[in-house]
Amino acid sequence: MRLLALLLWLCVASSLARILSTKGLYGLVRRRLPNHVDHFHFTIDYSNITGADGYDQFMVQSAPNGTILVKGNSVSALSSGLHRYLTEVAHVDIYWFIGSRLDQIASPLPRLTKPIEGSSTVPWRYHFNTVTFSYTTAFWTWEEWETQLDWLALQGVNLPLAWVGQEKILVDVFHEIGLTDTEIATFLTGPAFQAWNRFGNIQGSWGGSSLPRDWIDRQFDLQKKIIPRMVELGMTPVLPSFTGFVPMNTTRVLPDAKIVRGSQWGGFPRRYTNDSFLEPFDDHFSKLQYSFINKQRAAYGNVSHIYTLDQYNENVPYSGDLDYLRNITRTTWQSLKQADPDAIWMMQGWLFYAQSDFWTGERVEAYLAGVADHKDMLILDLFSESAPQWRRTQSYYGKPWIWCQLHDYGGNMGLYGQITNITVNATQARIESPSLVGYGLSPEGQEGNEIIYRLLLDQAWSTTPLESKQYFHDWVRSRYSGSGSTPNELYEAWELMRTPVYDNTNASVYAVIKSVLELRPAIDNIAGRVGFQATALTYDPMILVQAWHKLYYAADSEPALWTNPAYRLDMVDVTRQVMANAFIPLYRSLVSTWNTSNAGQDTLSRKGEQMIQLLSDLDAVLLTSSHFRLSTWINSARAWAHGNDSQASFLEYNARNQITLWGPTGQIADYASKQWSGVVSSFSIPRWQIFIKYLKSMPPASFNATELTAQLMDFELHWQHEKWEKPDPSGEAEDLEKVLGRVYSRWPSIFAES
Repeated sequence: MRLLALLLWLCVASSLARILSTKGLYGLVRRRLPNHVDHFHFTIDYSNITGADGYDQFMVQSAPNGTILVKGNSVSALSSGLHRYLTEVAHVDIYWFIGSRLDQIASPLPRLTKPIEGSSTVPWRYHFNTVTFSYTTAFWTWEEWETQLDWLALQGVNLPLAWVGQEKILVDVFHEIGLTDTEIATFLTGPAFQAWNRFGNIQGSWGGSSLPRDWIDRQFDLQKKIIPRMVELGMTPVLPSFTGFVPMNTTRVLPDAKIVRGSQWGGFPRRYTNDSFLEPFDDHFSKLQYSFINKQRAAYGNVSHIYTLDQYNENVPYSGDLDYLRNITRTTWQSLKQADPDAIWMMQGWLFYAQSDFWTGERVEAYLAGVADHKDMLILDLFSESAPQWRRTQSYYGKPWIWCQLHDYGGNMGLYGQITNITVNATQARIESPSLVGYGLSPEGQEGNEIIYRLLLDQAWSTTPLESKQYFHDWVRSRYSGSGSTPNELYEAWELMRTPVYDNTNASVYAVIKSVLELRPAIDNIAGRVGFQATALTYDPMILVQAWHKLYYAADSEPALWTNPAYRLDMVDVTRQVMANAFIPLYRSLVSTWNTSNAGQDTLSRKGEQMIQLLSDLDAVLLTSSHFRLSTWINSARAWAHGNDSQASFLEYNARNQITLWGPTGQIADYASKQWSGVVSSFSIPRWQIFIKYLKSMPPASFNATELTAQLMDFELHWQHEKWEKPDPSGEAEDLEKVLGRVYSRWPSIFAES
């Protein structure tokens, strides 16, 4: 029995046990399986509400009349049992980017030959990173959130982060102490960058405007839909709290307040960073905390006692003195407990990795020691699969913690995974660390590679590391349901990708790979970088070409695949990666040729034209899927303006800036770059054309990197302020099968099987 895990579970969950209801699950079935609402029956076992060992348990069986009976000790257990039935017996599921495929289920419902039973190995299954709310969900509507929440429920997630709309609460708190709208506007950032404002990294908006009040109110209204849905689906939302970051003019209304300036972040000028931080041992801090939490409770109800609060995300504390650090956490903790006696403080452990030079062992221990009661803190070991901090901190010195997979930075789109790390390593951590209380997903951007995220959530229900070969096989069967038979080529394609692509063991590359074509062109080898923004491939690109052929020819034996949304998305995604990989040798060949003293203009032109043609063809492939279009991102942003042209322009600028310059003048340029139709055609291709033209006009001896960068920056700055037109300026999407056939025949050197 994990005593700490059980205490944590009981502290938060027991008070809710009496009001558990299956209403939310019946609602999910009604949304996703409307023809089978009466064919599922859910029962909560109140006599065993925490399970025999303190964790979730379920059992699924068929009734004599064909009804599927799901029994469990929590709503999350019931939804996990439902998911097991849907995927393992009915072979249907719900997916990112594709949506629900549950309607493909057979009728009558498939019967079970024997009951399915499951028991979680950890009490908590967590989802989201604070920055996911900027990189992925910034412009989501309720429809998109509704699909996401159903996905979370079926995956057994019971602890999701719930950041949406917190600015409304914060603005009301600031108004309460006398700050004006103008003063508050200097603090809040644009929608695509709110995560880093919440972290205290940046303040204010660039691009000629400030965060509209309409946006704040509409996001708050959205949160009032999200929170109840989370609760009725058996989740405990992790709610925001007052972090201490305040507008610069706060001393006008609180002249005696102990306020210090945070450290500079990301190379931003002082105007946009060095956020003002009200120190927690100031009496005003606890008053603002009390106001924030009570306003939040009034808005959403008494739905959770877990609060997210990060004070030093990639910021260095004002002092490294041990007593100072201990006092910061002690008084922060006390402020939460004064506002909510049952409060649990959740924080990301990322700071201990990102600023490891500052966070020595004794400083980490002192900082965590400020929270005297272990069960009052919950720590996310944010990057456990590559840079776990739980070992060097002795399991966070006894604090409950969650093993998290970060995986993706900035919404990078490369195919990538670390199967061994998220099965074997996660299981070993659970066995070794008594204070581990959960597994979680903490991606910066929720892009592609869905199978890797689901693998960790399913690992939460297995005492031993999941066997990935069978897991991938089962994934294929469910993913392409609704197309008749499942051709063997589909199984073979995913098996080809399983180990080389999705189980990286190269320690120098430890996150999703970024494609060279997305980066600002340069003559140094931008194709061989390692680290968490790596461009170096971790697999033989020919393996992916072979997998592509398997996927492509699977439709010969099952033509219905061309109308299957999962197959269409996967064909675009794998084709995208094959072409992105093929761009690397073209780029290297151009630079190598230019470095040759006798390189002729014709040769450089030919090589440059080949690169641009590949990018143009890639853009045509991407255009066939709404998920891979810039217009989808921009239209979502502009829609939040509800017809207000000036607000629409501000929101579009925000959306454009994040995926390109990431800052007023490129402070974090290309970090969140995307391979989207429209980005490739209107941003990537012009940049590479500028680069090629410059090389053609400038021999190596006269090369001037500053001059080239200035030309590229001029274009990039102009692009930020363009307006997306309708219809899509990239053109009208062609039929995917036709586009792939053309690309296949045009690039035999890329798609050759050997």
